[in-house]
Amino acid sequence: MYYPSIFNDVIGPVMRGPSSSHCAAAIRIGRVAKDLMEGRIEDVLIEFDTHGSLATTHASQGSDMGLFGGLLGWETTDERLAESESALREAGIKFEIKILDIGATHPNTYQLKLTNSFETHSLVAISTGGGIIEVIEIDGIKISMAGDYFETLIFLDAKGDELFEDLKTRVTADEIILLGEHDHQLIIVKAQTFLDEKLISDLLAMDQVRSVKKIAPVLPVLSHQNVQVPFITCEEMLAYNTGKDLALWQLAVRYESARGSLSEDQVVEKMKDIVGILQKSIMLGIRGTKYADRILGYQSGQFQTSMENQKLLDSGMLNQIILSVTALMEVKSSMGVIVASPTAGACGGLPGACIGAAGAMGLSLEDSTRAMLAAGLIGVFIAAHATFAAEVGGCQAECGSGSGMAAAALVTLAKGNTEQAINAASMALQNLLGMICDPVAGRVEVPCLGKNVMAASNALACANMAIADFDAVIPLDEVIETMDRVGKSIPVELRCTALGGLSITKTSIAIENKLKVIGAAGR
Repeated sequence: MYYPSIFNDVIGPVMRGPSSSHCAAAIRIGRVAKDLMEGRIEDVLIEFDTHGSLATTHASQGSDMGLFGGLLGWETTDERLAESESALREAGIKFEIKILDIGATHPNTYQLKLTNSFETHSLVAISTGGGIIEVIEIDGIKISMAGDYFETLIFLDAKGDELFEDLKTRVTADEIILLGEHDHQLIIVKAQTFLDEKLISDLLAMDQVRSVKKIAPVLPVLSHQNVQVPFITCEEMLAYNTGKDLALWQLAVRYESARGSLSEDQVVEKMKDIVGILQKSIMLGIRGTKYADRILGYQSGQFQTSMENQKLLDSGMLNQIILSVTALMEVKSSMGVIVASPTAGACGGLPGACIGAAGAMGLSLEDSTRAMLAAGLIGVFIAAHATFAAEVGGCQAECGSGSGMAAAALVTLAKGNTEQAINAASMALQNLLGMICDPVAGRVEVPCLGKNVMAASNALACANMAIADFDAVIPLDEVIETMDRVGKSIPVELRCTALGGLSITKTSIAIENKLKVIGAAGR
């Protein structure tokens, strides 16, 4: 069973770029590739599958930009990301991108061949949504690497059974794995630190050891051997809470503390830092953003002016929420810093609803932090049993998930109880089942902005209904299971491939052609 982390899988990464599953994940894949080559890369062949999402969206949604930045060792928040292609060329790294049938089984598959004067390595990785990755193959050997350990890779030219058994007795590690066959084997040591340099030196002196590589973690929260979490479904959580009567945010802290081997105070402080970043991003968006290579310009300021001049229809705190949502989406589209919540494409719905409502209610940073923690736990259940990737489940996986999480956050702000928060999440998810992903011109802007606003509006309505004790009817776990099943039934053309829906309208195609001209002029 995979146990998601709130800060790895649900609320995060802190990043720049249009898409977490494209840009942030690509950065992380690039960083793994850089470590595999010990920072010495001269040529890169990048292959995307003809039938996958990346074939049509790798340029427009930031996969190229992110991968290039990762190969250079940059972070997901690096302000130079928009210039990563030229920076890669300046670093003397040649690259080629090919679109062909590589037999990929996942729509977000990266197949890389990395070369320098001394060695060549191949790497296959997938982006599974929200910036999460899995390296599934190195040099033809099937592996599973998520970037949540310090991993030492020992490449062998002979059978490594004896060395493998010796390492198991000498090394303190979470896991030691021997993979491959005959004279093409690989030992992977997953631990909280790398093997010490003396041992690495001893290994390199062995005839059977070809090379040793150190792959640094790319996720903020490390995994641990035999981790035990108190629950992994909503039903289990409710059973755990029997007699404890903990609020949803407190249950989130208990879960994440166990999952990440963090103190409860550390969990709260991590989320408080994230809320602070989000508050700054909202203020930046409202003040105004500029960026040439986007569809929608600065609009949130107009909304604020209309709201302050009482020109809008009276909708209570909803207008404050809409202002926050649109501000965050504009920061994302201008390459500013945002937090994937649970994805970059859905970065406005949850934080905009939570922070916008908290501001309208005059609540504190601590109140917003607790609400975001409550939302994070709903996201854990979704990440564990469904997906955040629109390429797999449509926009219901992104904005739909964000709406369910936001509904729980809003109930938490209103001091509703745990059952009400869960019911709000269930109703919000039910309302958005089947929502497609059809980005205009392949960009994460239209209809993404409107869908984020809809996600937040739906969350507010469902929160109030739950607080008034409306019956959600279908338990949250069953809704999440249904969402996963529905997502897999959505035609591939409507799952972030830019091959259907609004993305193939005349206007969309015209916008795409216009942006290509702008992009070419910028280069």
